[in-house]
Amino acid sequence: MPHAQWVLPPSSSPRRLQLNMNKALKGIYIHIPFCESKCPYCDFYSTAPSPEAVESYVYAVLSELENLERTAEIYPDIKNADLKSDTLYIGGGTPSLIGGERLSRIVRLCRELYLTADAEITVECNPHSSSSELFEALAKAGVNRISLGMQSANDTERKLLGRRSGADAVLKAVNAAKSCGIDNISLDLMLGIPNQSAESLKRSVDFCAHAGAKHISAYILSLEEGTPFFKLRDSLKLPDEDETCEIYMEACEYAESLGYGQYEISNFALPGFESRHNLKYWSCEEYLGIGSASHSLFGSHRWFFSRSVDDFINKMPPVPDGEGDTEYEYAMLRLRLKDGLTYEGFRKHFGHELPARISEKSQSKVYRGLVEADTVRIALTRKGFLVSNAIIGDLIDCLY
Repeated sequence: MPHAQWVLPPSSSPRRLQLNMNKALKGIYIHIPFCESKCPYCDFYSTAPSPEAVESYVYAVLSELENLERTAEIYPDIKNADLKSDTLYIGGGTPSLIGGERLSRIVRLCRELYLTADAEITVECNPHSSSSELFEALAKAGVNRISLGMQSANDTERKLLGRRSGADAVLKAVNAAKSCGIDNISLDLMLGIPNQSAESLKRSVDFCAHAGAKHISAYILSLEEGTPFFKLRDSLKLPDEDETCEIYMEACEYAESLGYGQYEISNFALPGFESRHNLKYWSCEEYLGIGSASHSLFGSHRWFFSRSVDDFINKMPPVPDGEGDTEYEYAMLRLRLKDGLTYEGFRKHFGHELPARISEKSQSKVYRGLVEADTVRIALTRKGFLVSNAIIGDLIDCLY
């Protein structure tokens, strides 16, 4: 049943949490699973919106944030946990599709219950569903970072990717956000897409820099089973493996020439504008996921909500997902970062030394130019990032 607005139940007590500021700060992720249409490459969970479903879903998100009722069904300790957080990320789907008023309700409740005063608050937006009114509402609610789904600044490439608007709409959205006081903008790019060349990709990177983006995420296209692109894989004019590698290497080098430092396989930022929220994922820090298809890591536990809007609205509890923050998982995620897996970081995280076997195995890859290893860290080179899954798997199999 839809609700016109969020009103805390009379018995609620938003300040009930006893927060210990000495503990590591958490992250909060909220999934908004609505899209006007499905992009042909996308495997993320989303569904078409209706006014009733959107309002009921937002109510369910707010209710869960306020009392954590369904989360506590599988993890009772969450009720007494320290949930003070310094990052909030609202992703999707297309969060901007539900409008500034609904998003503002979610952000304000998070700020009241969980967030520090200096929290990084990110909302994913689609240029097609963004406006000055949206960004004004988000800025007033406290949002200070916007992630725009651009994928390409080339309109021909954008059309093939299912984008509804041209690059001019991206620039318009960036400028609208800035005019409302939100100048921490991240733009998404895709590499290895149909008809793309190294030169067309460089023009997209140029677009990001000229637009004033503080952060760029550049993901290599993966053909996921069940997507339209997967079904059309034999007819798509995709760059071959060598061309994709060249595109990736040139994109990395060109982004760095414009001041964007690479800090993760697919992420680049001007100094000081790395995504604080995503860094939590890659360092196995705790985060709480709310909404359908969202995941959580708390203590040594992982859980997730099902890929169903109806399940979430109907208060179905999340699903246990086994042990989290293991040595294997920590090493795997840290090796995605340019800083890599450090001996000191591993020691602080687990209370003992990194097994020598990993260091020994890394030496053969050092000579092949895939890994850098010294007395401080083990890290993949840019060349190593291109075959990261195989290298990481081989390095850390001794941690099973």
